[in-house]
Amino acid sequence: MPSDDTCVFCRIADGVEPAEVVLTTAEVVAFLDVRPVFKGHVLVVPREHVVTLPELPDALLAPYYSAVRQVVTAVPEAFGAQGTFVAMNNVVSQSVAHLHTHVVPRTKGDGLRGFFWPRARYAAGELEEYGARLRGALDRG
Repeated sequence: MPSDDTCVFCRIADGVEPAEVVLTTAEVVAFLDVRPVFKGHVLVVPREHVVTLPELPDALLAPYYSAVRQVVTAVPEAFGAQGTFVAMNNVVSQSVAHLHTHVVPRTKGDGLRGFFWPRARYAAGELEEYGARLRGALDRG
């Protein structure tokens, strides 16, 4: 699968760049966002360097969205959330030019309003703890 060594998400998928990976398949990698909207915010990316959804090869649609669905299912269990917010930008507001789907844990009254996303920070060791919790929920799912 082609990757772009200048792309941080490709480097994460290739295991070159460190990340708190929570799910990995032959086609897809999911990892915790280091600048989460809420703690437990996951990015799901195809291993292949694809910039936008229209460019995703048909052969990757099912594996990609299967992984997104797995993460969406596991996030509430892992973090005690009531649901999730799932989002994707194509070009505009796409901070990394590599297709990625945001899966954000949500709870009623959590303060998320519209598309103004606050950003949280993980305390020391907390990123790994959240990663372990989500991997556990994914393994059980």
